[in-house]
Amino acid sequence: MAGVPTEWDVVARVVLAFGLTFIIGFERQLRGGPAGDRTYSLVGTAAAVIAAIAVLKGAGNAIAGVVTGVGFIGGALVFRQGADAQLRGLTSAAAVFTAATIGVAAGAGYPWLAVVSTGLVLLTLEVRFIPALQYLDARRYLGRFMPDDDPPTPSRRRDPPSRGGR
Repeated sequence: MAGVPTEWDVVARVVLAFGLTFIIGFERQLRGGPAGDRTYSLVGTAAAVIAAIAVLKGAGNAIAGVVTGVGFIGGALVFRQGADAQLRGLTSAAAVFTAATIGVAAGAGYPWLAVVSTGLVLLTLEVRFIPALQYLDARRYLGRFMPDDDPPTPSRRRDPPSRGGR
């Protein structure tokens, strides 16, 4: 019978969120992201605490506050760098947002959703480093396709195939 969770159940949810989001942060720190294990685990733990309280007290709108707060952290992680003003930190910002949602899932009492989501996040972040899955890395195909924002030029124009006989 699923009743009101005990305080230890809630603590277990928060610890799960901490562990899962720490793993994501550890991966980001290993890969040189602008945020690391401490940032991710703090975001995930905070989101889990807020979600647990929101669910127990029936204040679901508190979870919306998590999304807003994480948006500020994500915005701080994204910046332009270099002479070509290349955008940096977007993956880490998205991962911090995802860490918050994993914390919310764990804190709200959905441990399997949190665990599976963490696995998918790690797969996404590591796909280009897993030998059997490197073909899924879109960067491998960059030279083969014309970017959407480049206007067609005579040398790069994509003419429709000829229909022959006309």
